[in-house]
Amino acid sequence: MKALTWHGRRDVRVDTVPDPVIKDPTDVIIKVTTTGLCGSDLHLYEVLGPFLDVGDILGHEPMGIVQEIGADVTAVRVGDRVVVPFNVSCGTCHTCEQGLHSQCETTQVREYGSGAALFGYTKLFGQVPGGQAELLRVPFGNTLPIKVPQGPADDRFVFLSDVLPTAWQAVEYAAVPKGGSLVVLGLGPIGDMSCRIALHRGAGQVIGVDLVPERLERARSRGVRVLDLNELGRDLGDVIRDLTDGRGPDSVIDAVGMEAHGSPGAKLAAQVTNLLPSALAAKMMEHVGLDRLHALYLAIDIVRRGGTISLSGVYGGQSDPLPMLTMFDKQIQLRMGQANVHRWVDEILPLLTDGDPLGVDTFATHHIPLGDAAGAYEMFQKKQDGAVKVLFKP
Repeated sequence: MKALTWHGRRDVRVDTVPDPVIKDPTDVIIKVTTTGLCGSDLHLYEVLGPFLDVGDILGHEPMGIVQEIGADVTAVRVGDRVVVPFNVSCGTCHTCEQGLHSQCETTQVREYGSGAALFGYTKLFGQVPGGQAELLRVPFGNTLPIKVPQGPADDRFVFLSDVLPTAWQAVEYAAVPKGGSLVVLGLGPIGDMSCRIALHRGAGQVIGVDLVPERLERARSRGVRVLDLNELGRDLGDVIRDLTDGRGPDSVIDAVGMEAHGSPGAKLAAQVTNLLPSALAAKMMEHVGLDRLHALYLAIDIVRRGGTISLSGVYGGQSDPLPMLTMFDKQIQLRMGQANVHRWVDEILPLLTDGDPLGVDTFATHHIPLGDAAGAYEMFQKKQDGAVKVLFKP
């Protein structure tokens, strides 16, 4: 089969690789019909090379048609249409039963002290072959795949793999009061969808912050008050406080995280680690703070006293300081974590089968053949051609 594989920093290629096979009686093989390019994939493209091997298959946002099932699979049949969550979760352990599928005790990567394994996302999360491929082996066939109806185009359902549950959890964790105010930092796919979900769920005021014109316009068209960082002329916190009765918003979502295009410090550190032996580079990446925390610092400054910050952006290093005195003094509530995909499916799925209130049908900006994936990674990283959400067609 054809699959998008990692070969080095900023070097991904579509190679011919062996087809996946059934290994366990509860495995499923799907023929991938659509698979997404995620902002966190750019971390693999840029800075997480020490945890990858040449030939690793990337991608964690797939959907497709069940092509083969193991002997013990009863929940899906050949020909069923399914979305595959990015968490590799069993659905039956203690943490999964608590709705914490991203912490699945069955697939936790204990070697690195990580939570649940993820498709296509480095040794840190299990080195499981990913979904930017023609075929994908899916474990836990009775509990992991999400069956979706036949009929509508893939765009209606593919975002159940990551974007929708990640944004839904971000809003849930933000705890926006009914009619309250929310600031979303970063209007990439997760920030954009978080704005849509917050408005759908009754937020009174949603303010989106970015500096990419296409992203700002997309959010504006959905009823979001947008702020262009290129045009403010004064402190962002002061501008937002002026828009929120001088207090700041009830909630802030940081949808930026570790900048995938790299802050200067992170970029230099990434270049240095790529010159080191892989074991040493991995240790450096684990224990030296390479994050750009500017968005999180902004969130701490902006949120009102007693407000809530929800982190959906991915952070990496462990050495960056947090302004704990300020956080304590402001009585800030902080929630974060990988999305627990299955936890939110029952709440989201009706919004995909009864109309399209979140605008998923037109959410993707680019539909690209998998064979052109390498160029799409570069385009997406450089924010060229209005790329906000890219879907590959194997």
